[in-house]
Amino acid sequence: MATIEAVLGNLTTGERHLLTAVNTGASTLSLLGSGFIVLCYLCFKDLRKFSFKLVFFLALSDMLCSFFSIVGDPSKGFFCYAQGYSTHFFCVASFLWTTTIAFTLHRTVVKHKADVEDFEPMFHLYVWGTSVVMTVLRSIGNEHGHLGHIGRVAAWCWTETGRTGKAVHFFTFYAPLWGAILFNGITYFQVIRMLNNVTRMAVGMSDRGAQSDTRADMKALNRWGYYPLILIGSWSFGTVNRIHDFIEPGHKIFWLSVLDVGMSALMGLFNSIAYGLNSSVRRALFERLDLLPESIRRWFPKKLKSRSQQAQHESELVSLKLEEHH
Repeated sequence: MATIEAVLGNLTTGERHLLTAVNTGASTLSLLGSGFIVLCYLCFKDLRKFSFKLVFFLALSDMLCSFFSIVGDPSKGFFCYAQGYSTHFFCVASFLWTTTIAFTLHRTVVKHKADVEDFEPMFHLYVWGTSVVMTVLRSIGNEHGHLGHIGRVAAWCWTETGRTGKAVHFFTFYAPLWGAILFNGITYFQVIRMLNNVTRMAVGMSDRGAQSDTRADMKALNRWGYYPLILIGSWSFGTVNRIHDFIEPGHKIFWLSVLDVGMSALMGLFNSIAYGLNSSVRRALFERLDLLPESIRRWFPKKLKSRSQQAQHESELVSLKLEEHH
């Protein structure tokens, strides 16, 4: 991920091999998870709604971020620059896409606006434009090139040189990251608080229909409310490690570096599970299973049938709310 090149310095060859393996293994899981969501979006036309389109771009960013993280440093020339820039660019784009999803949810549920699709060009300008700016700015104070080879294992490009480079890295990655975490947290809190108020009003009015609808919304929001924790869990160790490295550049804490690399590389997997594997995706998958011959379907667990029927009754909050206005 965007942190691997910053944690390899002053470590033994064995420790570097282990960090390389952790990064490759975790990034591969993220690549597979996010790639699955991208594939579902491309294959299932009924998933191509605006709400899931944002999830698609999130998964696409995660997939490319994981891919370039696995690639490592293929050469000293053009590919070295491409790997360094691309990893940073797509990792920043990933957490920025989560803010567009939070904004869409807030505007739809709290503001009761049906114009969220009109913001799509602005979303692309915001995400890709900010990612480009942060990526270019990060080159300040950095010397591109090999961090060094570990036996036959290639290291990574774009190592920070000096305190200026480390400060710029923190400003161009961790500052917008924690800004996104704060924005998502406040947004989801406001949405959940509003739905709680609606629930209390429905109870006071003894409106069973409204209570039923709101309970369905709250069930979905209880899951969405944990989404800011994905970024916190993925990048807390990396943030602490960057601060420690800035204060004591000559002393690496190996266990912290392992958690830093491993958790950040798993961000794509966490996002694909939380954002991508919703009721709409499960329903689409179950419907395709129903098209298989009986001789094949009988080999699947019987629970899949009941889950298929249950998925048809589940509501995905954003899709539900958006379609109510069309």
